[in-house]
Amino acid sequence: MVCNGTVLSLDEPLKKALGGNTAKVLADQLDLHTVGDLLHHYPRRYAERGELTRLAELPLEEHVTVVARIADARVHTFNRGKGQRLEITLTDGSGRLQLVFFGRAVYANKQKLLPGRRGMFAGKVGIFNRKLQLSHPDYKLLDDESDQQTVEKFATELLPLYPACRQLESWNIEQAVDTVLTSMEATGWAALTDPLPPSLREERGLITLPEAFRKVHRPRSKADIAEARERLKWDEAFVLQVALARRRLAAGELPALPRRPVPGGLLDAFDATLPFTLTEGQRQVSAEIFADLATDHPMHRLLQGEVGSGKTMVALRAMLNVVDAGGQAAMLAPTEVLAQQHHRSITEMMGELAEGGMLGGAEQGTKVVLLTGSMGAPARRRALLDLVTGEAGVVIGTHALIEDKVQFHDLGLVVVDEQHRFGVEQRDALRSKGKQPPHLLVMTATPIPRTVAMTVFGDLETSVLDQLPAGRLPISSHVVPAADKPHFLARTWERVREEAEAGHQAYVVCPRIGDEEESARRTGRAGEDGAGEEGAGEEDGAGSEDGAGSEAGAGGEAGKRPPLAVLDLVGGLSAGPLKGLRVEALHGRMQPDAKDDVMRRFAAGEVDVLVATTVIEVGVNVPNATIMVIMDADRFGVSQLHQLRGRVGRGAAAGLCLLVTEMPEAAPARARLAAVAGTLDGFELSRIDLEQRREGDVLGEAQSGTRSSLRMLTVIDDEEVIAAARAEATAIVSADPQLTSLPELRTALDSLLDSEREDYLDKG
Repeated sequence: MVCNGTVLSLDEPLKKALGGNTAKVLADQLDLHTVGDLLHHYPRRYAERGELTRLAELPLEEHVTVVARIADARVHTFNRGKGQRLEITLTDGSGRLQLVFFGRAVYANKQKLLPGRRGMFAGKVGIFNRKLQLSHPDYKLLDDESDQQTVEKFATELLPLYPACRQLESWNIEQAVDTVLTSMEATGWAALTDPLPPSLREERGLITLPEAFRKVHRPRSKADIAEARERLKWDEAFVLQVALARRRLAAGELPALPRRPVPGGLLDAFDATLPFTLTEGQRQVSAEIFADLATDHPMHRLLQGEVGSGKTMVALRAMLNVVDAGGQAAMLAPTEVLAQQHHRSITEMMGELAEGGMLGGAEQGTKVVLLTGSMGAPARRRALLDLVTGEAGVVIGTHALIEDKVQFHDLGLVVVDEQHRFGVEQRDALRSKGKQPPHLLVMTATPIPRTVAMTVFGDLETSVLDQLPAGRLPISSHVVPAADKPHFLARTWERVREEAEAGHQAYVVCPRIGDEEESARRTGRAGEDGAGEEGAGEEDGAGSEDGAGSEAGAGGEAGKRPPLAVLDLVGGLSAGPLKGLRVEALHGRMQPDAKDDVMRRFAAGEVDVLVATTVIEVGVNVPNATIMVIMDADRFGVSQLHQLRGRVGRGAAAGLCLLVTEMPEAAPARARLAAVAGTLDGFELSRIDLEQRREGDVLGEAQSGTRSSLRMLTVIDDEEVIAAARAEATAIVSADPQLTSLPELRTALDSLLDSEREDYLDKG
């Protein structure tokens, strides 16, 4: 493009093309800083002549743009004639919308906004006297017969409607884009580099990049839009796939010590003690993992398994395989409750094999140690010594494993449980403790959106455990609409009592602890186990990839009533519908000894109903618990609901999960709950989550959809494009890893991969 005689590239700041004020608003409000950013800021939809936005469906409290006709315009006086207001009524046949102007704006607009005129109007939708209203909206008239050029343009072309802000409306953005396009065209797009190789573009029948920009911003038909979208989706998919293909190639060249099975070793001794037969899925996934461990480059595998499908067993067998090969294995858990649970269950499963070097321990055994932040100094010193000397082959711990003072003799495998609770930086810190890069196995019952995105993009090797152990029955889930049908809630408590009287136990989960939790949070009293309890949005824990409260955090969609709290509900249930049952509370603000005591008694069957926060989300295994009631379920994320219900039905009896909500049937939260109730498939739930929240920045640390490398491509809808782009990218990178013959692609890659994102890819 040309500005003051200078040809500017797509990387040039917008202030050189548009002037300071517009560029500042684009940067501050829409995060658009360069010419390329603006050209990739695509219209969210297009208005056609005759197409009118349905005014009856306008959302309250949202900033909107509508195309409508003025039905009525009147000036009213108030304050004894001292004040004036201009009221305009718009219509589109489906509903009516009122515009209102006060003060000087009355005089400025009453001569323009006349009945019969048609225009684009933008503002925040409010309500006054039961009427939808835009106060002091911005607008652009479209059907002024004296402006024949505007009328002809409107009659023949689609009108792009851009994601906008109050400071800069859609048509202002359209003008900015038009300025940039005009300048680029004046120089024949001389500064534009096309990332797609010509042969690939021709083979796929894709239009050129200049054509794509023209047709997406200045379409003459819907066919133009479709051609532009197809091309621009390929740009995003292909460049990302090249980045990931180069990463896979580099990972394959990293050295790692092969950890091959040793016949007659610890693993064989452990398998011989198992009182049950491994499922076919467990055997198949183990074979995949063992094959990866036997290679001389690091494994990078995701193990997706439903709650109760036996992921821990598979991970333990992989860890024992590494110990047999002379290495050590570390399992990283997000909370002390989960770390302690894993340590107990693993030592119980291993028996004397977990007592290597100890009196009575098996000859082939090894030490299994626990390392958490709350351990006493003597126990911590012993654990650290066992790690650095290699006496401990297996360690289970929390974030404490990441600390600088923790050293390993020969770390060969890192297992990350519930991987969404850990950021890339944290996982990388543990992996860096190996003499060579250790193998990595991440486990989850429901992948977070970024993991699903990366999986679809082919970055992770994926193993799936979709078989439940023999005798395990599926969990039945139902939505309980407490506001619409209060008798359903009464029946819920009857079901809890029935299960208790049949000798089973129940969980009741609340979003909050209650009473003083706000002051407790301010004074920093929440410990490791408190992570994720307060916000009730998905995976609130420190360092999580998703970020806090990503779906329906505290205060979310449930209106003005505060979320239900454990400390409030436990007393009400004990004195009310569950009177006579043994009801106790559990939450992260309790002292560790008190918490352990409650869990021990619940596991022993001495407590009928446990009213808890999400402290029980992972790591709690009580086979006799058969029913879970989740209060204010709309305040929890999809993954969290799936994890919570996995605490029931872990024995021979069927499990039941009841999702209680006061949300009306039409609310989006009800649809989310219905989706959770409708499937036990973790990958399907993660797809639902991804559709709602998008995939975040696939190459960066952002986890929400607001900062995304993907502007046109959607992971769920465009899997075929992604797969095809992956195949093309893999072939190109294999033949030319440095992309020396494709300088335009290299330029596009450099633009996409700033140093932060490249580091993130290297670590992830």
